[in-house]
Formats: sequence, structure tokens, C-alpha cells
Amino acid sequence: MHAYNRLPSSGHSSPSTPSSPRSRSPRLRSSSNSGGGGGGSGGGRVKPTARFTSGQQPPRTLANRITGAILSVLVRRQGIFLFAPLLYIAGILFYMGTVPFDVVPIIRHRPAPGSVYRSPQLYDKLRPEMNSDNSTADAISTIWKNSYRGGEWRPCINKSSGEIPESNGYLYIEANGGLNQQRTSICNAVAVAGFLNATLVIPHFHFHSIWRDPSKFGEIYDEDFFVKTLANDVRVVNKIPDYIMQRFDYNMSNVYNFKIKAWSSISYYRDTVHPKLLEEKLIRISPFANRLSFDAPPAVQRLRCLANYEALRFSNPILSLGETLVSRMKERSANNSGKYISVHLRYEEDMVAFSCCMYDGGEEEKRDMDAARERGWKGKFTKPGRVIRPGAIRINGKCPLTPLEVGLMLRGMGFDKVTSIYLASGKIYDSERHMKPLLEMFPLLQTKEMLASPEELGRFQNYSSRMAAIDYTVCLHSEVFVTTQGGNFPHFLLGHRRYLYGGHSRTIRPDKRKLALLYDNPNIGWKSFKRQMLSIRAHSDSKGIEIKRPNDSIYSFPCPDCMCRSNRTEDSRSSSVT
Repeated sequence: MHAYNRLPSSGHSSPSTPSSPRSRSPRLRSSSNSGGGGGGSGGGRVKPTARFTSGQQPPRTLANRITGAILSVLVRRQGIFLFAPLLYIAGILFYMGTVPFDVVPIIRHRPAPGSVYRSPQLYDKLRPEMNSDNSTADAISTIWKNSYRGGEWRPCINKSSGEIPESNGYLYIEANGGLNQQRTSICNAVAVAGFLNATLVIPHFHFHSIWRDPSKFGEIYDEDFFVKTLANDVRVVNKIPDYIMQRFDYNMSNVYNFKIKAWSSISYYRDTVHPKLLEEKLIRISPFANRLSFDAPPAVQRLRCLANYEALRFSNPILSLGETLVSRMKERSANNSGKYISVHLRYEEDMVAFSCCMYDGGEEEKRDMDAARERGWKGKFTKPGRVIRPGAIRINGKCPLTPLEVGLMLRGMGFDKVTSIYLASGKIYDSERHMKPLLEMFPLLQTKEMLASPEELGRFQNYSSRMAAIDYTVCLHSEVFVTTQGGNFPHFLLGHRRYLYGGHSRTIRPDKRKLALLYDNPNIGWKSFKRQMLSIRAHSDSKGIEIKRPNDSIYSFPCPDCMCRSNRTEDSRSSSVT
């Protein structure tokens, strides 16, 4: 039986022999054809020009052999896996042979974003172009362009006109924290007292190790005005009657003290606190900051509005000096029609220390911050296992802005060197060094210490809450308010300015995460930087009027609980968020 023949049949029954390798080569095939007969019985010899005789293989060079070996490995599926690492190693060895051993490649390591404070270098780079930029328009007069589609808002807190029912007892609260945390306690206490039909005792202020202010209620607020404004809604007294105190041996520590969880609902006061009030006729709640949920029935919210926006007025000495400083700022802003910017800057030593951020002060700064943290928060930051990552803190927008960074931001937003700025702040850490670039950018900058004489400030000098109240007053009446850090001070101002200015806060609230990335970019140019700052400014304008949502504070968002639309219609009212 013959093998299957894949070649065409030539008419013979026997299989054809495969053609010789010689006949396959075009080169050799052409030589054979020229000899006339090739492989027949009468075939002649190969011409002398042929290099190899029949049946001989051409000699293989070393390169041919290597190539053949490689190809033989490649055609096998498993061989490719063996070949790849060998090729990689060969490439590495070849590369190493081209690099002299006396030269070591330099690998430049760029620190993680935010881990290095680069703002001074950025300022040095942008300053020439910033100073020569004459494209700035009248920014302070044209900044607020946005208006709410439903129209402006107006205060509309309804006051009671009828008599108050007989009291169920006395409510005594202890307000902790700084000026505005205490303000939260006062307003919530008014709301709870009204809800429980209790008589509110003028709140007692805790002495705090950080603020270190022993001021009493009447030294910060106008106590008579407070009592009078609330007269038809909540009874307020400055002293608990003797016949009540006698039951407790004239000792407040004997009075039942409620330890209430933060953000408790008003139903908790109805179900738990009210029965005890009826039984004891005097209850104490300490501490009281943030002990009432932001969401409450309209009657409770109305009392909060009344307390915060109408009843709480600073005492006459504070109010008088604050209004004097407002007048002086307007006089110094005559070139801008009396309009000025106020900036709340939190770059005091304790704030920088608490943030755990690193700046450019080197070892001296580190020693100062470690000492401040130990002084104010013993052991809090040195607990075993606690890891502090300053770079991550900065990128997350948690680092206090420096005076230099605030100045760069404002110049990028279009405010030029002749803009008047009021700086609301405590004692700036390393102030001489940090304030220098801000004063270069805004030479008309003022503080309360610069505007007021030592005699005028003397009576407030050692009282942090009273000094903060003066700053609050000047910031309240500025054309633009700039907040650089969270906290109760800007949150209360945000709402108070909305209450005064038709629902618009007129406040710049920068995106600090975005700022951190921009300040960390050494390649950014002035035009690009300015474009980003104008975008932040426009966003603050668009967010000027906001409606309170669930879990928002009416102290920041007074619409619609404390305000009504000036041109309100039924359609616009139905679209508001409650």
C-alpha cells in the first residue's frame, strides 16, 4: 500500500520522491534551468559557477545557528515562557555593559503632596507678575452678583403678645467653650425653657483652660435687653429664689444634674426632663453646648431665632467700641466707597499646634508646637500607636491657612493693594515673620490693636471672649467676610450676615483642599492661579443664599425658619426647602 501523495499525480503508480533542497532554492533553480535538463537521464553536470555540489549543505555560521536555536524555541508553546526571562536578562546585561561603573544614576524623590509647605516659594515666583497685573477691576464693588431665584429674604420672627402660663420650675444651665459655643448654649437654653414652660436662669459661663476668660453673661451681653426681648415668650431671671435654694442647702452641686447626650431631640426633654422639672422645681444641665438637635418643631426653632438674632446684643462697652472701629474702617476705605473686607484668620499658636500641620519654621517650630500641645492637651497627641501625617492633613484641607496664603488667595480673587482689610484674629504665631508678606500684598490692613488706642482696648485686653465680640462686630458690618477655618465664629457670622443682608451671606468660603493642591504646585503661573481663585470666588457668591436642610443649623442657615421672602408668592413658597 502506497503512502498518500500530496503532490499532483505524474501518471506513474509509484509515489514521487520529494524535490531536493537544491531545486527549492530560486538561486539554484535558475542555475539548473540554464544547464538545460536538470535531473533527467541525460542531465549534464552543474556548471562550474555553482558553489556547492549536489547533496552538500551550505556551511552554517554561528549567527545562523543561534537564530535557528531561538526560532526552534519560539515555535514550541512552552518554550516562549523560558525564552522571555532569558531575553530580559540579556537586555539588562547589555544595558549594564553600556553604563560605566564610575557613574551612579541619580534618582530624584519628590515628597508626597502636601508634606512640604511650598507657599513661600510659590509667592516668590508669582509676585512679579502679580504686582504688574493691571487687569483687576473694582472687585469689592462687583463681587456679589448672585441672587436667589425666589427673591430676597427679610427677617420675620413672630413675637408672642399674650401672657406666659405659670412656670413649671427653674432651668439652670452651664455654658462651656468660647464666645460662640456659649452663644449656642444660650439660644438652645431659651428654646428648651420655652418648650418646657420653665423659667430660665441667666446662664453661667464655665471658665475654660484654653480661653481663660472669667467673664459673666452681663459683661459680654446686654442682660436687660435680653430679658426684655424675651419677656412675652420665656421668663428669665438672674437669680434662683431663696425658697428654692433653701431646699438644696444653697449649694448647686446638690441640684439634680442631667447629663444629656449631644444633639438630643426635643422629645427627650419632653419625656425625661419635663417630669423631673415638675418634681424638683429646679434642674441643672451641665454642660449644655450642642445638647439640642438642629431639627425641632417650628415653635422651638422660632425661640432659637428670637434668642440669636434679636435678644442677644453685646454689652454697651463692647458694642460702642465695635461700632467705633467699624466707622474707622469705613473712613480708611473711602477709595472703595467705605467698603472693606474682614478676614477671620486662625493662625494662633494653639490652633497651629492642634492641627498638627508642619510649616517652614524648622526645629524651633517643632519645639514650640510640641510644648503647646502638651500644655493644652496633655498626652492627647503622644498616645502609643497614634500616627500623625501632616501631609495628609494639609491635602484634606485641615491645615490653618497662613497669612501669606490668605494674601495670595485674595490677590488672585482680584482684590488689589489699595483694598482695606480688617484682620480678626488672636495673637498670630511668629507674627513678625508670617505677617510680613500679607502686609506687602495689602498695606492698608488693620487689626483692632491698630485701629483702637491702648486706652480703648485696655478694659478688654485680658478677656478673650470680649475681644472676640469686638472682632465679631467689625466683621458683621464688612462688605466681604472671608473665613479661613471652620468653627463657631464663622458659622454664627454666616447666619447673622444672611439675616442682615437679605439672605445672602456675602462670605468667601474657600475650598481648602483645592487651595492645598494649588499651593503645592510649583509650576503654576499667575494667570492660571488667578483663574482658579476667581472660580472659588464665584462659587462663594453662588452659595451666598442657601436654604436650611435637615440637620443644618439655623445659626448658619436662617432661611426659612427665621426669614421670609420679600416678594413671596404661593408658588415660590411651595418650592422652598424646609
